[in-house]
Amino acid sequence: MKLLFLLSLVCCYSIGNAETQKSLSYWNFNVLDYGARANGITDDSKAFMAAWKAACAAVGVVKLHIPAGTYLIGPTKFAGPCKNVHSLTVNMKGYLKATTDLSQYVTGDDWVEFAWVDMLILTGGGTFDGQGAVSWPYNKCPTNKHCKVLPTSVKFVATSNTLVQNIKSLNSKFFHIALVGCKNFWGKNIQITAPSNSPNTDGIHIERSTGVTIYNSVIGTGDDCISIGHSNSEILLSGISCGPGHGISIGSLGRYHNEGDVRGLVIKDSTLAGTSNGVRIKTWENSPGTSKAVNMTFENIVMNSVANPIIIDQMYCPYSSCASDGLEEMVRCGFSCE
Repeated sequence: MKLLFLLSLVCCYSIGNAETQKSLSYWNFNVLDYGARANGITDDSKAFMAAWKAACAAVGVVKLHIPAGTYLIGPTKFAGPCKNVHSLTVNMKGYLKATTDLSQYVTGDDWVEFAWVDMLILTGGGTFDGQGAVSWPYNKCPTNKHCKVLPTSVKFVATSNTLVQNIKSLNSKFFHIALVGCKNFWGKNIQITAPSNSPNTDGIHIERSTGVTIYNSVIGTGDDCISIGHSNSEILLSGISCGPGHGISIGSLGRYHNEGDVRGLVIKDSTLAGTSNGVRIKTWENSPGTSKAVNMTFENIVMNSVANPIIIDQMYCPYSSCASDGLEEMVRCGFSCE
C-alpha cells in the first residue's frame, strides 16, 4: 500500500506538472523590433527599455532577445516586478557598449540594472563592455574618501531565483557585477576582464544577499576578484580562477552602523595566480557597530605567485587617515567605495 501510494503521488505530480507546462503561454521579444539599431553608434537605450517593458508585462514564459551586433546604451534599468511572468530569459548574444559620457549617469546611477525580478535568466554568450578606460582617470576613490563613485556595469537589486551564465564583462568603470539584497542567485561560466592597474574594478561584489553560488568562472581585474560585503549568508564560491587582482576578500566589514553578519561562506576548489592577495578578511578599525564573520570554510585553494596568501586585517584603511569621525562622511559612498 505504501508503494502504491508513493507511485500515485509521483504520477499525479508528473501529470499536474505537465498540465501546468501546457497551460503556460510562451512569448518572444526582440530589441530590434523596438527600434534598436545595433550599429554601436546610435543610442539604443530606449529600444531596450521598450522591449523590456513589453516582456515584463507579458504572461507566462518570456524570452527577450538581444541578437548579435554592437549596441551602445546609457544607464538602463530593467525593473520589475513582472507580476504574470513565470520566467524571463534575457538571451544576450550582442556586444553592449556603455556610453562614456559620465554626465548621463546621475548620482547613484549604474549602467545596467536588474531590479525586483523573480525567475530571471541572463545568458547567451554576450559581452558587457563598460568602456572604463576613458573614466578611470576620474576615479579618485582609492585615495579620496569624498570621491564621486563611478557606475557599476551590471547590478542586481532584490532579485530572487536568478541564473547568470555564459556572460562576459569587460573594462567596467567601477565594479563589474554587484548583487545587493538578492536571494538565490547562481552564476556560472562568467568571464570578467580588466587590466591589473584599473581602479576599483571588483569582479563580483555581494552584499545583503543570501543563497549565492558562483562557480566555474574566470576573473581578472584591478581589484578584488570577488568581494563579500556585510549582511551575507550561505555564499558558495567554487571553481574560481582569479588573477590578476587583489584576490578574494571578505569585507571590508565594520564600516557602517547596523551591519549584519557574514555567515556560511564556503570558498573551495579555486585557483589564484599573480594576485596581490590570496584570501583576505578585512575589517575597519573603530567600527561604529558590532557584527560577526563566522562559519567560513576555505578548502582546496591553489595559489601561484600570490604576494600575500592569507590576510586577516582588522585595521583596514585604504586612505592616509581613517579616523572614526570620518566614517559617517563615507557612508554616502555606499558599498561602492569598498
